[in-house]
Amino acid sequence: MSENNQLSLHQKWEMDIDAAKKGGTMLYLQKQCEYCKYNINNLTKNCEKYAGDEYKPTYVRKCKKECPKFKHESLLDMNVPPYYKTIMGSILGFVIGDVLGVPVEFESRNERKRDAVYEMRAYGTYNQPFGTWSDDTSLLLCLVDSLITGYNINDIAMKYVQFYSKGLWTPYGSVFDIGNTTRIAITKMMDGGNVLECGGELENDNGNGSLMRILPMAFYVHYLNGKEKYKKIEEVCALTHAHKRSKLACIIYVEYAIQLIKETNKDIAYKRMVECINSNCGQEYKEELPHYIRILNMNLASENEDRISSSGYVVDSLEAVMWCILTTDNYKEAVFKAVNLGNDTDTIAALAGGLAGILYGYDGIPENWIQCMARKKDIYELICSFAKSLLDK
Repeated sequence: MSENNQLSLHQKWEMDIDAAKKGGTMLYLQKQCEYCKYNINNLTKNCEKYAGDEYKPTYVRKCKKECPKFKHESLLDMNVPPYYKTIMGSILGFVIGDVLGVPVEFESRNERKRDAVYEMRAYGTYNQPFGTWSDDTSLLLCLVDSLITGYNINDIAMKYVQFYSKGLWTPYGSVFDIGNTTRIAITKMMDGGNVLECGGELENDNGNGSLMRILPMAFYVHYLNGKEKYKKIEEVCALTHAHKRSKLACIIYVEYAIQLIKETNKDIAYKRMVECINSNCGQEYKEELPHYIRILNMNLASENEDRISSSGYVVDSLEAVMWCILTTDNYKEAVFKAVNLGNDTDTIAALAGGLAGILYGYDGIPENWIQCMARKKDIYELICSFAKSLLDK
């Protein structure tokens, strides 16, 4: 076996980046055509659906955007039982939102206005192929993986350590992105610290790194009373982000997800979420509630887009996610609206996609996007195991 064949996929992409900068040949980038059932003789330029290479759109030939005729050559038969569809829709909705946002992360809203995203893309910010998800999904899947065997905060922390040190639940076996607050917290865990004392406690530690992975808790704690439910959410949040502002963001998001599971009308679910927060968090989070006033006063949907920030600050992220859900009517609209806000596109689209997946269900997510998703079989089987474990509780 050659030395190059032993390199990780990430290392091969790095080689491609260097080659491209020097004007050389890019050897390893995976083009969507190579996974398409209409591909002829494994050549990207040849296709059963186009008369010739000259008729294939430039954006397809240059692998800038997904091909409208794409059908994956290796389809996964996702036979989803009716009682799994909500949880399947939620988690796959999250993953696909992440996938859509990864290629354009950190690009500005002005850039999105010039070139709005209305399809799956590749490469871009991290030079990753079609269907690639980020640390947002990796850490969420680590939480799902742990919850299958029951709630154990130390096991959840260990899964996060394995993600960072061994690539657990990464798309291709290595980490290509991680937030600073999360990285520091996991490093402390690796050094043997008490896992509930590793998360950042300062006001500057209120990025969206705990919010982005908290969604599975909605399915695990929805039957608990307020205090017990919120305690577990707070603990999972505190593994990396221990400030009360981050904890409250996670509680609001999970509570809204729980209400959407119970109630298909997003506005009624929103009202019930606000009532739960006011009833259960009024005293303990008295100083933090004003930061979420635009959500809790239920006027968020009437805000103009220019008053919605899509930064990685946890308050901005939660507002943007809620706004995207409240001002759209289907899964695709919600995630595209999130991505086209710009900036922290992967996290905001993932969070919006998770809620939209509950609201509109598994069937609301375009199948081509799911089929193009990295490690789709592994994710599908993990979600099925999680759903079964919840039914067995």
